[in-house]
Amino acid sequence: MNQKVNKMYKFKAAWWLKNRHLQTLYPVVFSARKKIILKRERIQLDDGDFLSLDWSQNYDPKRPIILFLHGLEGSSQSPYIQRMMKIAMNKNYNAVCLNFRGCDGETNVKLKSYHAGEIGDLNSVVKKLISEVTAEQKIYLVGFSLGANVLLKWLAESELSGFIAKAIAVSVPFELAGSADALGKGFSRAYEWWLLKCLKQSLERKKSIFLQHNFTYNEKNIKSFWEFDNLITAKINGFKDVFDYYEKSSSRQFIKKIKVNTLIVHAKDDPFLMQENIPKVNEINDSVKLEITKNGGHLGFVEGFIPFFPKYWIDNRIYEFIEQ
Repeated sequence: MNQKVNKMYKFKAAWWLKNRHLQTLYPVVFSARKKIILKRERIQLDDGDFLSLDWSQNYDPKRPIILFLHGLEGSSQSPYIQRMMKIAMNKNYNAVCLNFRGCDGETNVKLKSYHAGEIGDLNSVVKKLISEVTAEQKIYLVGFSLGANVLLKWLAESELSGFIAKAIAVSVPFELAGSADALGKGFSRAYEWWLLKCLKQSLERKKSIFLQHNFTYNEKNIKSFWEFDNLITAKINGFKDVFDYYEKSSSRQFIKKIKVNTLIVHAKDDPFLMQENIPKVNEINDSVKLEITKNGGHLGFVEGFIPFFPKYWIDNRIYEFIEQ
């Protein structure tokens, strides 16, 4: 394929949304209020826990499947997932969203949680899809934010990746330490505060499971992602500490090993990551195309001339890549 890094791709931010935080917040604040109706499927995992897949209606075995992976504390109800699934349905794809453990509104039964480096659950889902598709069906994977990090790591490490037609990763936290640092500075601390609040609420729902395993923590000691991941994520998922977790789970180191036709889209002004953590040209192989835009924020990429009549460039770019 001989693809290469394109440092300034053709996205042009709306003149009324030039600021990276406005790009990030607009799709969330002004998202469509009417949700699409999805069909839930629960799958059992080998460790005794479960996952929920939310499917578009009217599954057709003749149509390709697009599996979406959401970001931290997201779900199939997240605005960007809803937009993507609606477009997929209109384009006659079978759309499905993997809700990571605990993100489906139900309480899981195991201590283990989802995290940026957890690829086992995705592997179980893909294995299931492969066993059920017809010979003519293709499978595409699309990941956002944390889900994009999971996707890239999975593409590099899973023996099942060869069954994937194409993959797209959007707004990737390539270096988890760099992402934690970025979210601890300036206005980005507002995102950190909100996400930590959501994570702490998720912890409350697992309180009985923590008691069963004699796992305790002091919530007052959790005021940053560094602290949350050191006290919670690392400990309940078998890492030595936060440094071990970040080092082993960051997707940047895995990109060069990816053999699937993959598109990565990332904004240079993404407030969830330091610019120096974006991969360089020599880290990208011929199977991967990295498109860096000047603006776009985190999962934003909003264009359009008329204020409050947005066009989501990233939506078109994703399907353009899938269909080309």
